[in-house]
Amino acid sequence: MNRFTGFALSSIFIAVLSGCTAVGPDYAKPDMLMPANWTNAPAKSAMEQDLSRWWLKLGDPLLSDLIAQSLKASPDLRSAQAKLREARARRGLAGANQFPTISASASENYSKSNAALASAGGFTGELYNAGFDASWEPDIFGGARRATEAAQADLEGSAASLHDTQVSLVAEVALNYVELRAYQARLAIAQDNLASQSETLALTGWRADAGLTSSLDVEQARANQEQTRAQIPSLESSLAQTEHRLAVLIGQTPGTLYDKLEKPAPIPAAPDDVAVGIPADTLRQRPDVRVAERKLAAETARIGETTATLYPGFKLSGSIGWEALGFAALGGSDSFTSSLLGSVTATLFDGGRIRQNIEIQNAIQEQALVSYEKTVLSALEEVENALVSYANSRKREQALREAADAAHNAVLMARYRYTSGITDFQIVLDTERTLLTVQDSLKTTEADSISDLIRLYKALGGGWQASADGENTPF
Repeated sequence: MNRFTGFALSSIFIAVLSGCTAVGPDYAKPDMLMPANWTNAPAKSAMEQDLSRWWLKLGDPLLSDLIAQSLKASPDLRSAQAKLREARARRGLAGANQFPTISASASENYSKSNAALASAGGFTGELYNAGFDASWEPDIFGGARRATEAAQADLEGSAASLHDTQVSLVAEVALNYVELRAYQARLAIAQDNLASQSETLALTGWRADAGLTSSLDVEQARANQEQTRAQIPSLESSLAQTEHRLAVLIGQTPGTLYDKLEKPAPIPAAPDDVAVGIPADTLRQRPDVRVAERKLAAETARIGETTATLYPGFKLSGSIGWEALGFAALGGSDSFTSSLLGSVTATLFDGGRIRQNIEIQNAIQEQALVSYEKTVLSALEEVENALVSYANSRKREQALREAADAAHNAVLMARYRYTSGITDFQIVLDTERTLLTVQDSLKTTEADSISDLIRLYKALGGGWQASADGENTPF
């Protein structure tokens, strides 16, 4: 058996060993006890329903268009996509560390001895070299494979982070859109009440001119009117700021959505039923839970990567090439050279540094486990809170709708009784103020109700989907 055959057999044996052993714990996904159903699930709810594009259920084409734009051009989403590409490259780098490194080199060396040395047999001439070098560190104890496993988990976590950004982005666009429509509705209410109060001011003016009332009624009517007028600039500012925020969310400069959003439109309406599923579905759908779980998997793999440094390291290296005094002779059998080297390195004493590093990584892994458990509990809490908020917002909305009808009727009756001289002007003022307050509260609560629904869909993990091959990919 020549040395090349022996080296090849040794390499194969080491390769077989490196494919069979990996120190450190193997990852197993933690099991957590999940409730069978939501405590505050609505009476009318769909147990199984696609939440990947929940905003389509709101029936607002403009909202759907804005969300589609944000998923293409949002700065936050583009940043998350870049992080995903980085994680993919790091996974590739970790995998590449398991393979040999081969390099090629060539050189020409010209040297000349001085005259005295040349006469004594010194060398004068050229030396040509060309060849290939190879080196490989066999992964006997699985440290490199654990590093690749950790990098793969990091990659999957980055993909989940991208989806989490996507879920948050979609919800943020929808929430700001609802807020914008609410400001438009509240602004219209204030303007309508201002027009109505202007009529009341004119009425008191006529009655004062006719001697039927005093100037006190006129001044009270004017004060009531101007208080309503003072609310309009604040609403206009909030409306403009919300429009600017929407533009930035979809990757455009503030002000570019003015023409598209200038015309008022109704606040989106909630669907008849709400898809809530079961708690176990939520954990599968929520990207942030997936991020925490992949983080735990990565830190578990790194325990093995760190543990592998306790064991000896092996390195195989070799080279083949040609060396000749003339370029024409380079490549001939007489110029062939080769070398083989196998080495083993082991740490005999390091003061306990390696074992402390292993202990550190164990602690990091435990922190990741606690973080995962906390993320799961927070996800369940977020859904339950969103269910409660949505249910109570709908109840409040219904009560305010009844109150708004009653307040409107009260204003009509108060004005009639005032013009008939049956009641004093204070009743008119009180009913007008009540009407404005109730109508404004109604629109605010309508927006709160649909916003709570949006937060519920976000809490349930809606806003992204899985591809046919099982990989979670953005739209």
